[in-house]
Amino acid sequence: MTTRILRWGLLSTARINTAVITPLRASARNQLTAVASRSAEQAASYAKEWGIPRHFGSYEALLADPQIDVVYISLPNSLHPEWAIKAAQAGKHVLCEKPMALEPEDVDAIAAAGKRAGVVIAEAFMYRHHPLTLKIKELVDGGAIGKLKHVRGGFSFPLNRPADVRFDPVLGGGSIWDIGCYPISYTRTVVGAEPESVFGWQVNSQSGVDESFVGQMRFPGEVYGQFDCSFRAAERMLMEFVGEKGMLSLTHAYKPGLDETIHFMHADGTTENIIVPGQELYIGEVEDMADAILLGKPPRISLADSRGNAATISALLRSARAGWPVALAA
Repeated sequence: MTTRILRWGLLSTARINTAVITPLRASARNQLTAVASRSAEQAASYAKEWGIPRHFGSYEALLADPQIDVVYISLPNSLHPEWAIKAAQAGKHVLCEKPMALEPEDVDAIAAAGKRAGVVIAEAFMYRHHPLTLKIKELVDGGAIGKLKHVRGGFSFPLNRPADVRFDPVLGGGSIWDIGCYPISYTRTVVGAEPESVFGWQVNSQSGVDESFVGQMRFPGEVYGQFDCSFRAAERMLMEFVGEKGMLSLTHAYKPGLDETIHFMHADGTTENIIVPGQELYIGEVEDMADAILLGKPPRISLADSRGNAATISALLRSARAGWPVALAA
């Protein structure tokens, strides 16, 4: 099985596809084979532009092809559950762009479909596989900053295209689903637990989705998390981890490069910089899929983990609408 080459198909011609094309071509165990669009002309044009051998004029046609082993789903957020389930039913392994779904119950349905079909399904949170993230987790778990007390994250950039899909409520738009999901996921990962309760505030766009969101999360053991995200603020990708003995901070938390720096402030006020050699940002999620499919290893991002992120974001949105904290199920 370890010598098998996995043949991938792209389900849509979204811009984010370009992020996985390079690592797929660099991988010895993966091969980009096909692309599908709802338009045959668009599929053909995209395949020619990117040198993809085969193309399909419908998503169903790609899923019906026995020559495709894995599909990468880069459709709008609200379409992820439908096509992840259809792909599983067709016997395809699935790497689905974040968020896996907009409600935890939809993640449950995806997981059930994957289990019935015996296929691997994973969420494409690329930062989770990067050495920088793994090093932060190692330092916190190893007690480098003592008992973790507080986590803070921020992800923002100016988005000035009113017709952008990220402003469409029908397609699962909003800043919290698009970029707020990163600091939420990062916080949950490093804390190693699900929040007990959350509180959120949002500023809505003209379309009704949040263009800015600020939230708080309370975790077991009196650990607290805060985050903000926005399509109306300067570009930034920050994370801070504050403990009894020091603080770790990152300035490129969600899109780290080949070499990144962890800023470590000790309790006595001294500082040090920890340089972490990195890797191509998206190669980790591609190789993680190959490990799961070919070697039987569990994906780094389990569907239970994806469910936890969806449940947290859904609760934060309910809190913002209601104006009071929302407790999450234990």
